[in-house]
Amino acid sequence: MTQDIRGQKHTDKSGAPRAKPQMHHGPAASSWPHASGHEPRRYKAAGTARVYGVPGKSAQAHRKDAGASRQAKLHVPLPVGSSKASGVVSLKKSKFTVSPDAHTDHSHIPLIVLCALVVLIGAGVGWMWFLRPVHITVNDQAKQVRIGTSLDKYLADNNYFDAQPGKLLSVGGNVIDERGGDRCAVSLNGREVKLSDASSLKLEDGNTVTVGNGADATEEHSEETVTMAPGIQMEKGGAIQFVSQWGKAGKKKVWHGKTSGETVDKEVLQEATDMKIASLTPKPSDGGKYIALTFDDGPSSYTQQILDILAQKGVHATFYNLGNQAGKSPSLTKAVLDGGHELASHTNQHQNLPTLSKDDLRSEITSTFDVLEKASGKRQQMIRAPYGAFTDTEWARSADLISCNVLWNIDTLDWKRPGATAITDMVLSHAFNGSIVLMHDGGGDRSQDIEALPHIIDKLKAQGYTFLTVSELMAKDSRFPKDVVKGTVSMPKDAVLPEK
Repeated sequence: MTQDIRGQKHTDKSGAPRAKPQMHHGPAASSWPHASGHEPRRYKAAGTARVYGVPGKSAQAHRKDAGASRQAKLHVPLPVGSSKASGVVSLKKSKFTVSPDAHTDHSHIPLIVLCALVVLIGAGVGWMWFLRPVHITVNDQAKQVRIGTSLDKYLADNNYFDAQPGKLLSVGGNVIDERGGDRCAVSLNGREVKLSDASSLKLEDGNTVTVGNGADATEEHSEETVTMAPGIQMEKGGAIQFVSQWGKAGKKKVWHGKTSGETVDKEVLQEATDMKIASLTPKPSDGGKYIALTFDDGPSSYTQQILDILAQKGVHATFYNLGNQAGKSPSLTKAVLDGGHELASHTNQHQNLPTLSKDDLRSEITSTFDVLEKASGKRQQMIRAPYGAFTDTEWARSADLISCNVLWNIDTLDWKRPGATAITDMVLSHAFNGSIVLMHDGGGDRSQDIEALPHIIDKLKAQGYTFLTVSELMAKDSRFPKDVVKGTVSMPKDAVLPEK
């Protein structure tokens, strides 16, 4: 039996009209004929139609209508409580049959729509916050970049816009690496940015970026605070040199380059105080006329004769003995002191002091003081440097050992043996108040000095001069410190020598 779903008449196979079956909305009619004798079952098709059929009837029986041109299937659920699977209503030439092997349920459609909306919204949000381009300006040119891009990545991706890196310099300013400095100079919205901070900066709409050549950088280095030695300032022109101001250390920061190995001064934390060497010619201020006779290179065989003449004339002088000579003639060294004369050092071996190392210089000075002290019982501090050669370097290396270095302002040139008369005339023609006369009692033939000495003394006395030792002459001038005059100089505890 078939039913025309478009309202056509129902016929049997012979074409005779039959009664139109009724559609039941309640319990199935008990009069429904069924071969098996079971109660008919109710089916509900998709949509609003209700379809009744007999379970177990072959679906092929409903597709035998002649002239069928197409087939459609309508999925319907099987009755509640049925042990069979859902059926399918098969339509053929507007007629239908039921197949028990398919099922349709549209309850999941709202969930699919909701998921689609979530995906669309998520995509929009992702594009907005992570994918959309932002507009920026780089070196006055408009650019686009994906939102959220960091400044350092953008620079690297664009080869730093052809900016040239700076140089890597040593702490002393020498080039270590031509391209080892800052990779580039960059500013964001007019504010300078360190490349080390660029990774944390995200580019945003309207940003202005300026990229330029990198600055030079200084190598890695360590820093140390060290003592800064004082310098030295030395006056010239006077006959007697002495320390007028002791040096004091300062402090400074220095950098030690890790790559170059260089060490350079970086910053002065406390200025050092320079040592100052005064150079004065005595100027007696009491109205008298004073002069000092001095003798170098002794003691020798001529020394005693000179001591005798001085004693006869009642004159005192200053003797600058060599250490090696004084050690050979300790009695003559003592005789100088016994005669009321002044004893001082002419160093040990008459060496040119500027040619010596620091240690040799100090040894040359102290060894002579040792010999003189042994002979006289008194530690001396006054020296006369051989050839008068005593520069700021020698002062920097030995100022703590001496009180003064005594030069001269009248050189008799007796070492040339010009004759007694020439020696005498040299002194008389150059004498002035406070002058210091250079003669010798050793180092060669000094017979001309012995011949000239009485005439020099007599004629200077006739001119009103009084003969003094060098220390006595300094004492007549208040510019000379008392400890220098007395030979008791001591370097202060907080003082340091310059480094030379």
